[in-house]
Amino acid sequence: MAGQWHVDADTYLAMVRAEIPAYDHLQELTAEATADLDARTILDLGSGTGLTATCLLARHRRAELTGVDMSPDMLAHARRAVPGATFLRGRLEDPLPAGPFDLVVSAFAVHHLSSDVKADLFKRVLAALRPGGRFVLCDVVVPTAPVPVPVPLEDGVDLPDTVAAQLTWLHDAGFTTSVIHENGDLAVLRADRP
Repeated sequence: MAGQWHVDADTYLAMVRAEIPAYDHLQELTAEATADLDARTILDLGSGTGLTATCLLARHRRAELTGVDMSPDMLAHARRAVPGATFLRGRLEDPLPAGPFDLVVSAFAVHHLSSDVKADLFKRVLAALRPGGRFVLCDVVVPTAPVPVPVPLEDGVDLPDTVAAQLTWLHDAGFTTSVIHENGDLAVLRADRP
């Protein structure tokens, strides 16, 4: 997922789909993991092109969505793709927008954070959720066995961790967790705030 912040949104999306053939399917699995919630307020971390937001709002039509991304180009694209949402410029290391949110989702962004920053983010996500709220994480992970065609990673930029480590950090933050999907170096995790 190299160089993603230095290309326009359409080129980025084509590049990601080439590197991750299951990309659109994983976006759908992420949205499906929220289907049983009546989400009225959603926070999308690392909004990118707005595709995750589009999938979520198709399931939660009455929801207000706030997205955060650090790339002005991606934010401009997301604003065009999802004009009813609010998109803010920020990094995942920054304070999160004021909640509480019913749902927080992140797709293909958290793997850019170091392990300690991931663990800190999970604590901040828990604090941003209302009781009974949910966090769904879709991302690149360190596989437990060799992957025939792994997602290309850039040293120093892509910092995935194992599913087990992330489940531990989510649990330590106060979530109850489950694995929605795990296949090689890609996973969708669900974390509910009690």
